[in-house]
Amino acid sequence: MQQTEQLAARACKGDKEAFGTLIRAYEAPLYRVAKSIVHSDEDCADAIQEAVLKAYRSIHSLREPKYFKTWLVRILVNECRTLLRKKKQTIPFVELQHSKAEASEYEHIETLEIVNALEEDLRIVVTLFYIEDLPLKEVADMLDQPVGTVKSRLFRARNKLADMLHISRENGKELMI
Repeated sequence: MQQTEQLAARACKGDKEAFGTLIRAYEAPLYRVAKSIVHSDEDCADAIQEAVLKAYRSIHSLREPKYFKTWLVRILVNECRTLLRKKKQTIPFVELQHSKAEASEYEHIETLEIVNALEEDLRIVVTLFYIEDLPLKEVADMLDQPVGTVKSRLFRARNKLADMLHISRENGKELMI
């Protein structure tokens, strides 16, 4: 964590190499967040590319280097929303194929499939809070929502996930969260 903060501070001062190192470190989380919003790999790539470009151009405006990830994810969420507005399309539920970088590729795929079946507003908060392990306050800030709204969405999401898991277990599938 300390190293990330130091890299972010160097990037704020114009160190291109430090910025590149930070972006490479957050590739997987950026992809997961983008995928949970826009679904297609092409749209994910576009949104991430635009977010990184905007972040690079405005890195000097980052006030607290320790919040680099939060700042970057917020830019990405805004880019994903902009992309969806431009496309004016219905968001299909698509399988999320990537799990945490340190986990094996197939370890949590069934859980991610169930999370992907949630409505978009619930899916985003679950992805940011549980999968990306961000604090409630940061999730609320990223989504421009009050903390209470994020808490209620997490509550609704947990209830829906519990119902889905119960149904899946009755069908003979054991799912691990």
